[in-house]
Amino acid sequence: MKKIKFLLIAMMAMMSATTFVACSSDDDDPVSNMQRYQNEVDQAVQSQKKNSKAILLVAFGSTWQQAYDAFDLTRSEYEKEFAGYDVYLSFSSAICINRAMAGENTDKRMFYEPKYWLEAFGRVQYSEIIVQSMQVIPGEEFSRVVNAMKDFGNNSNGDLDDKYLSKVTLKLGMPLMYTEDDAAELASALNANFGKWAERGSMLFMGHGNPDEYDTYKANVRYTQLEEALQAINPSYYVGTVDMKANFKTDVRLRMAENGIENGNVYCAPLMSIAGDHAHNDMAGDDDAWDDGFELNGDGEVEDTSWKMYFNHCGFTIDATTFKDNGENGLVKGLLEYQNIRALYKKHTRNAETVDYYHSMYPEE
Repeated sequence: MKKIKFLLIAMMAMMSATTFVACSSDDDDPVSNMQRYQNEVDQAVQSQKKNSKAILLVAFGSTWQQAYDAFDLTRSEYEKEFAGYDVYLSFSSAICINRAMAGENTDKRMFYEPKYWLEAFGRVQYSEIIVQSMQVIPGEEFSRVVNAMKDFGNNSNGDLDDKYLSKVTLKLGMPLMYTEDDAAELASALNANFGKWAERGSMLFMGHGNPDEYDTYKANVRYTQLEEALQAINPSYYVGTVDMKANFKTDVRLRMAENGIENGNVYCAPLMSIAGDHAHNDMAGDDDAWDDGFELNGDGEVEDTSWKMYFNHCGFTIDATTFKDNGENGLVKGLLEYQNIRALYKKHTRNAETVDYYHSMYPEE
């Protein structure tokens, strides 16, 4: 079932990508639509350009207003703290871009893929471009960021000034947990935010993770390293994922049982840059497949059941007040809603490195 679910998501992504380049009622030519998007981004950059350098924040995307608020706050902070840079925001997910354009859950918002922004930057010839990945781990989505930069640097469209491209400084800001040291630093920041919950019971973080077949850059290990770093602070911390095999919510519960934790209070928070569908539905939602027991799929996961409902059925106490959206006691908040986590991303931006298309994706080789 897990593989079928993943294949369906992949099919939807391909269909969405087709929609993204063919949503014009006036012209069904995909190339013309792509050019239209490029024209719109060109105009945005030309009208907003104030400096000679630019920062492009690249997130996967979302259709939740809470997420948009977090992105807007982050961009605003960057504009204040990175004097001399123009700051832009991009989504890498075609599905999220389309849904944002359609105003699925909120007012219509126009987000474009990184390739359009980079092309526009090349046309106005920014002297320095920093692309900051807003991913948590250097996984599949991060590879899209790096590949967009590679296409830009190689002038894949063939319409930029090669002399300019040979001189422009192109830097990459790494994901939140790019290295094991980053995981340890994140653990300290998380403890500052969630330590009070870990003192009251088991504090669980739900990350996204890569399916095994897409864990090309061995990024999933960062979740394990983060859990180890957190447990060195307080053994009540656990880190699971939505997609990493052997680290689903069922695996988290087994690790808890191995440590003698069979009941008590459980608190959950998303280990994702924003709180969107995964946070509100997969983690804190009311989906429940319990029928006098749970049926595990081939990967050992319980599908169609949120973390909240799963741990509730497993005998743990879930305090519903901790799931208030943006409430004082709420835990359904993305990482970008915490100042000290935003500071870690900005640290990566300040330490941005000249992009190396191989070693940027394989940091430990």
